[in-house]
Amino acid sequence: MAIRLYSYWRSTAAYRVRLALNLKGIAYETVAVSLLPGQAQHRQADYRQRNPQMLVPFLEDAGFGVGQSQAIFEYLEESYSATPLLPDSARKRASVRSFCNSICCDIHPLNNLRVLLYLKEQLGISDAQRDAWYANWIHEGFRAAELVAAAHASAGPFVFGARATLADCCLIPQMYNARRFNVTLEDYPHLRAVDAHCTSLPEFAAASPERQPDCA
Repeated sequence: MAIRLYSYWRSTAAYRVRLALNLKGIAYETVAVSLLPGQAQHRQADYRQRNPQMLVPFLEDAGFGVGQSQAIFEYLEESYSATPLLPDSARKRASVRSFCNSICCDIHPLNNLRVLLYLKEQLGISDAQRDAWYANWIHEGFRAAELVAAAHASAGPFVFGARATLADCCLIPQMYNARRFNVTLEDYPHLRAVDAHCTSLPEFAAASPERQPDCA
């Protein structure tokens, strides 16, 4: 198998890439990399040599390696174009990328594992304070995302209408994490509708955290 995805089952960013691979119908091998304190396989020398950023996901394809989910998206779009996950016009592609960035740049970096661990271990915040921090940034991003989904709801069941795009690959993992941290989602009916549709599809189900080989 040419493609390997270095992944952690609960990683939101790895979840995104699994979705893109599945929607494109690309076969791949999962290589589990634990991010848990006490294991921290992403910080071990062999993985650091492969990926100096010491993060997941990391994708290898026939000797080429690339990290960061957005860069992986672009690589897959350019290299495996038979099933595109970006629209066919420059303006529509820009809209999808903007939506993706609103999640990948504005929500996720503030709520990922290393930030939450720093808040708890270095700053000593309580679990309740951590969850309030998490929910704040979800709501900040989802208020805008809801308006985008509402504007396209009449065109189809995905974020941008009739077919899945990279926007759905970014939204669904963030919805999963919001529920994991008990964030109230009642104010986002269109996001919830997209989530319900997507998670009913086999490509999305196969990418879910609980279906991953390293799920604990």
